[in-house]
Amino acid sequence: MKVAIFADIHGKILLPFRLVNLYQKETNEKIDFILQCGDMGCYPAIDNLDKATIKHAKNDRDELGFHDYFVKDIPKIRIFLNQLNINMICVRGNHEDHDYLDKLERETNESIFPVDIYNRVFVCKTGYKQELKAGNETLSFVGVGRIGDRKERTNSRFIQEYEKKKIKKLIKENKDIVDLLITHDKDDSSQRGYGMKEISNLLDNIIFKYHFYGHTGEPYHEQMHTNGITKSIKIKEAEFNRSGILEQGSMVVLEKTNAEITTKIVEQRLTNQLTKFNWHI
Repeated sequence: MKVAIFADIHGKILLPFRLVNLYQKETNEKIDFILQCGDMGCYPAIDNLDKATIKHAKNDRDELGFHDYFVKDIPKIRIFLNQLNINMICVRGNHEDHDYLDKLERETNESIFPVDIYNRVFVCKTGYKQELKAGNETLSFVGVGRIGDRKERTNSRFIQEYEKKKIKKLIKENKDIVDLLITHDKDDSSQRGYGMKEISNLLDNIIFKYHFYGHTGEPYHEQMHTNGITKSIKIKEAEFNRSGILEQGSMVVLEKTNAEITTKIVEQRLTNQLTKFNWHI
């Protein structure tokens, strides 16, 4: 099984699909799923944009990509996505229309639910153990959306009480090793005064092989978590730099074979083929 991992696409919903399509053509390797570490920029209605998105959208229409391309059926996009036939599973970031996502979440008993017109973009509920299957392989993961806040604010961009309770329940009941923890925020082990303590609690009480996250603006980097077991990987935000290209570490491919997991950064010589100026369909 191979999974492509991205973070912080901020409205460029189609970009991970385009990059996966390019990757498959260039490498002849099949990607089975896309995982995305939040800040999709899931805003179906422009009236509900947050201040940061409004500011960035004035100079970059890509911030409104969900509204422009994933709310109403656009035949050329539907055809492309159906031919690619890969789903993207996301956690919530802090820059989303949480009222919209809350409504969809309340309406389903499933732990993963579609959010777009094509049923290709899914959001996973926080604190549930999930499984992806491809062939004979199964990849387990837990998703944690939104961000933490040491001031205990309840704004919808911050983790909610019902999500905290679900995480506590998972910690109490889960006895298995889990392959991945997918979050938007990082844990709160940093001395910089930010991060989510619930992520730290998960890493301290459940054995995860890998933890992937975005949000912080830091470059791609890998480090062993203080638990001595989990490899934590910061995925570089999928933002085009001043030259119009993605930074190193914006796309990672994970492979699971016979219970062994490996990861690799997709080299810029491949990702550079899709620039700020040519990536759209």
